[in-house]
Amino acid sequence: MIKLKTAILMGALLFLGSEELEAATIPGVPAAATPPAHPQPLVEGGLLGAISSSLDEVQDKLDLNEDLLDAWRLRADRAADEVDQLVNRPSARSAWSVSGDFLLLTAVWAGVFGLLWMFGKSLTERLCRHRLLLSRERGQALLGYVLPWSIPAVVSLPLTIYASHWLPISAGRALALCFAYATSSGVFAASLVMSLVVLFNAGHKRRAVQIIRQHSPRPLFVIGFLVALSDALTSPQIAHQLGGNLTSSIAVFTGLAASIAFGWLVIRMRRPVAQVIRILPLAQRRSKPALRETLRIFSGLWYWPILLMVLVSIVNLIGVGDDNQKVLRSALFTTVLLIAGVFLSTTLHHLFKSHNQSDVRRSSAYKERFLSLSHALLRIAMAIVFIDILGRIWGVSLFEFAVSNSVGRAISDSLSHIGLIFLVTWMVWVVLDTAIQEALKPPVNKRSARQPSTRVKTILPLLRNAIKIVLVVICAITTMANLGINVAPFLAGAGVIGLAIGFGSQQLVQDVITGLFIIIEDTLSIGDWVVLDSGHAGTVEGLTIRTLRLRDGKGFVHSVPFGQIKAVTNQSRQFAYAFFSVQFTYDTDVDRAIELIREAGHEISSDPFLKYNLQGPLDVFGVDKMDLNGVVLTAQFRTVSGGQYAVSRAFNQRLKKLVDNHPEVHFAQTYPQQVLMPRRSEPVMDGEVEHSAVLMPERVRPQ
Repeated sequence: MIKLKTAILMGALLFLGSEELEAATIPGVPAAATPPAHPQPLVEGGLLGAISSSLDEVQDKLDLNEDLLDAWRLRADRAADEVDQLVNRPSARSAWSVSGDFLLLTAVWAGVFGLLWMFGKSLTERLCRHRLLLSRERGQALLGYVLPWSIPAVVSLPLTIYASHWLPISAGRALALCFAYATSSGVFAASLVMSLVVLFNAGHKRRAVQIIRQHSPRPLFVIGFLVALSDALTSPQIAHQLGGNLTSSIAVFTGLAASIAFGWLVIRMRRPVAQVIRILPLAQRRSKPALRETLRIFSGLWYWPILLMVLVSIVNLIGVGDDNQKVLRSALFTTVLLIAGVFLSTTLHHLFKSHNQSDVRRSSAYKERFLSLSHALLRIAMAIVFIDILGRIWGVSLFEFAVSNSVGRAISDSLSHIGLIFLVTWMVWVVLDTAIQEALKPPVNKRSARQPSTRVKTILPLLRNAIKIVLVVICAITTMANLGINVAPFLAGAGVIGLAIGFGSQQLVQDVITGLFIIIEDTLSIGDWVVLDSGHAGTVEGLTIRTLRLRDGKGFVHSVPFGQIKAVTNQSRQFAYAFFSVQFTYDTDVDRAIELIREAGHEISSDPFLKYNLQGPLDVFGVDKMDLNGVVLTAQFRTVSGGQYAVSRAFNQRLKKLVDNHPEVHFAQTYPQQVLMPRRSEPVMDGEVEHSAVLMPERVRPQ
C-alpha cells in the first residue's frame, strides 16, 4: 500500500511539473518552439453578432462616385460626336438602301409573325371546341396566349436573323434586328405573364384575374420591349455599328423608362395581385389559419421588395461604370426567375392538392400530415435555391459567402442549427398531435369500431396543450441560444419566479394536484352528471388545470376549484337503475297488480324512443313490505346512464292509465285522511247527535 501511494505521488509531481520541465532550457541547446495559441474566433455572439459583423464589412466596402455629373457630361459629348460621325461618315451605300434593309427585315419579321398568329388563332378556336376543353376555362385562356402569341414570338425571331444573313452589314440591318428582338421579347414576356395569371382564374379570384388581364398586357409588352432593346443596344455588334457611347446612353434611358414603367405597373396592380395571393378555398381557410394569416400579411407587402429592386436598378443605371449595363439584364433575369418560381410553386401546390384529394380515403392521417410537411419543406428548399440563384444573378453567391467567409460560416451555422431545431420540433409536434387527434376522432363505422371514452376526451386535450407549451419553450430557448442571447439569466430568473409562485400560491398548487389525480383516476369526465359534497350538482362542461365547470338543471354555470372537492357522486357511469315502488290497497289482487306492472314494462320495452335507454327487461321483485296504507310492490329497469329519468316518467304514466282502467286494482292512500260522511235524510231522533264530518280511516266499500 505504501509503494502504491508513493507511485501515485510521484506521478502527480511529474504531471504538475511537466510545464516547468518543458519551459527549462539547457545551455547550448535551443529552446523548443512554443506552439501557437489557439486563434480567437473572428465572430462571436451567434447569429446576431455575425450579422452585425457582415454589416460592418459592407459599410467599409461602400464606394460612392462623387464625379457622376462630370462622367455623364463626358458621355453625352462623346455620344454627340458619334452621332455626327454616323451622319457625316462616307459610305458606299446610300441612305435609302440602308433604310431599305431596315424596312425589309422589319417586314420579314411582321409577315412571319402575322402568318403564325393567324394560324395559332384558328388552331386555338378549333381546339377550344373539343369536348375536353369545353368546360375548362383556364385551359382555353392558356391556349389563347400560347398558340397565337408565345410561339409566333419565339419562331419569328430566328427566321428574321436567318434572313438578315442575305443582307450586307449596315446600321439599318442592326437596328432592324434590335427592334425584332425587342418586339419578340415584349410579346413573349406579356404572353408568359398572362399565361401564369390565368392559372389563378378560379373561385373568388376571377374578378382580380379579370382586372389584371384587362390592364396588364400592353404595359407588360412595353416593359419587355424596352428591356430587350436596352439589352440589344449593349451588344458589341450594335455598338460597333452605331457607337459605344451612343448605344450605352440610349440603353440607359430605355432601361430607366422600363424600370419606371414596371414600378408604375406594380403600384397599379398591387390590389388585384394582393387579392389573388390572399384568397384561399374555404377548406384551407378553416384548416390552416396560420397560412391564411401569413398570406394576408404577405399580400399587403408583396410589392415593396419589387419596388426596392426597381429603385436599385434605377440607381445602378444612373451610375457610370463598366458593368452598369448589366443591371437591366439582371433585372430581366430576376423577373423571369420570379415568374418561373411562382409557376413551379403553383404547379407543386396543385400536384400535392390533387394527390391528397385522391388518397384522402385510403391514406392514414400520419401520411397526410407528413405529405403536408414534405410539401412545406420542399417549398422552403425552393425558396433557398431561389434566393441563391437571385444572388448569383446580381453577382453575389450566398453559397460561396457561407463557405469561404468566416462571417458567412457563422451565419450559415447559426441558421442551420435554428432550422434543424424548428424541423425537429415540427416533426415531434406532427407525430404527437396526429396521435392525439386520431385518438379523439370518432370512427366512421360506429357499429364495428370503438368510440373514444370520455376519459380520453378529457385528458388528451390537456395533454396536447401541455406538449405544445413544452415544445414552444424548448424551441424558444434553443433558438435564443443560437442567436447569441445568453439564456442563463432567463433560466435562473424563471427558476426563482417559479419557486416564489410555488410558495405564494399553495392553494393553486393544491387545486392543480387534486385536479390531476381526479382526471387520472377517471373520477369524472366531460358530459357526466355529478353531485359534489359542497352541494353543487350538474353536468360537467369543462375541465381546466385548476377548476371544474358545472351546468346545473336551471342552466347556471358553476366553477368549482378542485381543492374544494372532497367527495364526488357520479350518476353517469356505465348504467343506472330506474327503480319503482308502488303501493296498493289491501283488497287489491296482488297478482293482477304485478301483471299490470309487467304490462307497463312491456310497453316501455316496445317503445321505439325509449327502448334505446334500456339495458335489460323489467325486473319485478314482488311484495316489498306492508304497512298501514297498503301493500308495496317494487320493480326496476336497468338503463343507460342518464336514461333512468325518462324511463321512470314514462312507466309511471302508463301504469297510472292501466290501474285507472282496471276495477280490481287500486292505489293506496296515505293514512290518516279526512272522510266526508253523507247527511241522513230521515229526522233526527231524540238523544241523537247529527255529525257532518269525522276524521277516520278510509274504508273500502265492497263492490
